[in-house]
Amino acid sequence: MIGRTLKNRYEIQELLGEGSTAAVYKALDKRLGRAVALKVLLPHVRETTRKRFFQEATAVAQLNHPNIMAIFDMEEENDTHFLVVEYVEGDSLTKFIPAPPDTVANLGRQIAMALQYAHERQIIHRDVKPANIKVTPGGQIKIMDLGLALARESKRVTADGMIIGTPAYLSPEQAQGMALDYRTDIYSLGVVLFEMATGVLPFSTDDIPALLLQHVKQAPPPPRSINSSITPALESVILKALEKNPVRRFQSMDALAQALNAVGGAGDVSFDHPTQSSRPAILDGGIVPNRATLRVMLADDHTILRRALMSMLSQRDEILIVGEASNGDEALTKAMELKPDVLILDLNMPGKGGLDILPSVRSQLPDTKVLVLTARDEDWYIMQALRAGAHGYILKSADEADLMDSINKVVSGNIVLGRGVAEKVVTGMLGNRTDKKLTEEERQIILQVAMGMENEAIAARLNLSMATVMESLAQAMVKLGAKDRYSAALQALRRGDILLDELHANQD
Repeated sequence: MIGRTLKNRYEIQELLGEGSTAAVYKALDKRLGRAVALKVLLPHVRETTRKRFFQEATAVAQLNHPNIMAIFDMEEENDTHFLVVEYVEGDSLTKFIPAPPDTVANLGRQIAMALQYAHERQIIHRDVKPANIKVTPGGQIKIMDLGLALARESKRVTADGMIIGTPAYLSPEQAQGMALDYRTDIYSLGVVLFEMATGVLPFSTDDIPALLLQHVKQAPPPPRSINSSITPALESVILKALEKNPVRRFQSMDALAQALNAVGGAGDVSFDHPTQSSRPAILDGGIVPNRATLRVMLADDHTILRRALMSMLSQRDEILIVGEASNGDEALTKAMELKPDVLILDLNMPGKGGLDILPSVRSQLPDTKVLVLTARDEDWYIMQALRAGAHGYILKSADEADLMDSINKVVSGNIVLGRGVAEKVVTGMLGNRTDKKLTEEERQIILQVAMGMENEAIAARLNLSMATVMESLAQAMVKLGAKDRYSAALQALRRGDILLDELHANQD
């Protein structure tokens, strides 16, 4: 083929690569004076392969994304079928195996964003692997080969139950010949991320049936057991993408991209990333919303409970478990290293307990919200935790909905008192008093809440300590019968404890 000119336009210059069904050449488009790539279907391929070849052209032609190879034309000459596609300078992603954690996160995020774009257009890749991905000299990802891409409305060209794809990167659904949705690509990308981070595949054997069985049944080894430089957060992302059950994986590529962005390093690059799509992916008829990822750390000496909480929380796309600890000293060290958005903290642990490290966490990690999760419901523990700066205090008897509600509230700047805790706060502070009238300090704090101010700003404006603000706010919430600070402000307005006139005057 070298030296031939197809369609009196494409002058073939060199062979770039060859597979079982097609060869790829670099060519000069003489009409436009630019380099292109020609993907030429090999002769005598099966009819199903020929159909998939044209299916790729139809699928890729719908896509216009800076991280996906563009297709320019589909041609035929003397029974030679070929696609005219974008010529991309760069190295295969295989050159980045292994790679530093920051590089894994950066490149993985770009791949996820490109596949999110394809998924939004109802296209499943089905063959995500390093050989199908290039990295340009400027550090930009290009997904090169969509030979197995399947548009949702396309007619299948493989029989039901037929396994298709590259065995090392197959999802459990593919390995079993099951119907596929977008989450199959999430698993395959998880395999790619594992390989980039560790230098090895999570499952590897020359026996293909055994390899398929490993994808279906065997848990992958923890990446950090192979490469200790991998951060716990990145390991958590990779293992979540590799969940056997699709329901337990990230539910969209957007969620995976958000998680990779949250593990750090995504901004430490010298090239521009394509803008992340703001459209949600459509999955099984439902909408998967875009959500910011919350980086959560768990500190509890009860291993079974801690692991159960990690398993439960990690199923949510908006939660990324970045670390865990079994004692106070370890919790403080890891929190200082990981700087989580939320630290879920038990009070009684070996060595230093949660109460011992709380002041250090609050002073050295002002942006980390501390949610106490404990079995201790005694007044003294509750008050000590609030005075030490805890943003919330809930009991281990709380259900999943209460825990998630508490996490979201502390992140939003609310003080959270779980069921049974608020009453304890009032009992501990007020004894048997039944007076529901707000003190002037409480009234002023609620007034600032009604003005939209957060606790830190209220403390600065009223010249109070954070502990005083949180104690007084907790008392006011209970007196007003409110579950959160904003409901308390509304109730105070209704009762006349604060007036709209003074609210407007203070805002002026």
